[in-house]
Amino acid sequence: MFADVLEQPQPEAVEVDERPTILIIDDDAVLADVLSRRLRQQRFEAITATSGRSGLSTARSQRPALIVLDLRLPDADGLSICEELADSPETCTVPVIILSGLEQPDILRRCRAAGCHYFVRKPYDPNALLILIRQAIRETGDWDESDE
Repeated sequence: MFADVLEQPQPEAVEVDERPTILIIDDDAVLADVLSRRLRQQRFEAITATSGRSGLSTARSQRPALIVLDLRLPDADGLSICEELADSPETCTVPVIILSGLEQPDILRRCRAAGCHYFVRKPYDPNALLILIRQAIRETGDWDESDE
């Protein structure tokens, strides 16, 4: 009786989606939609928020791998949103790429001081943005593209 080998239960195969999630916080619905589609084509998950407050809430609840943030939002200044993201324990390790068309002379310094990792000026090269997104996520150590 003891010599009989008991069949061990096998865990069910669970499909785990390891694609990094990118949160786009931008009130320009067309830009957010185009960028979301492009990111999905590149094997990212993409979620969007059209205001600063909803973006903060989404960032805290979804914990994205990266945030693309516009500076001109209907309810808040993008720099203050970036500072809140950098100061929050839930989001302080999430890289932020600011995507903006602002032409102020000290904008780069102010963005860096607010906690952004990269600044991309609109209009932007989508391929250059994808390179920065991949680089920023790799820098966090949370993603290895070779796993895909």
